[in-house]
Amino acid sequence: MQASFPLNRAFDVLKRVFGQSDTPIFHDAAGSFPKIGTPERAHIALVGAGPGAKDLLTLRAVERIQQADVVFYDRLVDKEVIALARQDADCVFVGKHVGAHAWPQDRINAVIVSEALKGRRVVRLKSGDPGIFGRAGEELTAARAEGIPVEIVPGVTSASAAAASLGQSLTERGIADTLILTTGMSRDGDALPESTRFAGPGTTTALYMSVRQSARISASLLARGLPSDAPVQIVVDASKPTERKLMTTAGSFADTLSAENVKGCAMILVTWPSSDAKAAVTPAASSKTFA
Repeated sequence: MQASFPLNRAFDVLKRVFGQSDTPIFHDAAGSFPKIGTPERAHIALVGAGPGAKDLLTLRAVERIQQADVVFYDRLVDKEVIALARQDADCVFVGKHVGAHAWPQDRINAVIVSEALKGRRVVRLKSGDPGIFGRAGEELTAARAEGIPVEIVPGVTSASAAAASLGQSLTERGIADTLILTTGMSRDGDALPESTRFAGPGTTTALYMSVRQSARISASLLARGLPSDAPVQIVVDASKPTERKLMTTAGSFADTLSAENVKGCAMILVTWPSSDAKAAVTPAASSKTFA
């Protein structure tokens, strides 16, 4: 069983994270484990960095980042989050982009395992939550194949951050009692996923990594019976200083994304009200942008 995190220590950590203390965040982290280079120290943590804002990190995420001897991070992880690593830690960019992976997944698997086998504590830092379209399963398998202790530290996923920014719930009694997390992308060589196959009355569909496939997804939703004037909400760069909110419709959200020059990092939320609630939902009249 995991030990509980003392409340007074939590407040102390928060002061250090936000620069209100000169003491390192987890000043005893490096000394509380076996020495670097010993097999007993080997460990891999797949850590969720959340949607971007540093203050949406969990305390456990901050702790693992501070304990790490080496941090491997993606493009979408904010610089302020990476800066939480110890000064003596190695921080390595693994350069994953939607549709253009500079580091193939097999190479990432190999390098995190290799560093852990050197007797180092490794953090694989991923935006959002590692278990939601984060390829955590492949990295878990690689670590376990070598007998390396590995854990997942969950993070705030983009769908939750987007809904919070919009000031609304992803589910609502009488309107949408089912939440669908899906993506428009697939592994290289695989067929594109049927992203809308579970969509229907009473659902909210959160579409990850779907900007490039928005026209296909829009057509599929309309073919399933979603009215073309049904409201669709898009949050670009949720929780970051560059955040934008776009209000559009099921029939035009692909055009909205194109007109607003949205590339890559956007959460698309489609709520299909239950049959009983349709009359209470106001159709979106036109596309609108909010800061």
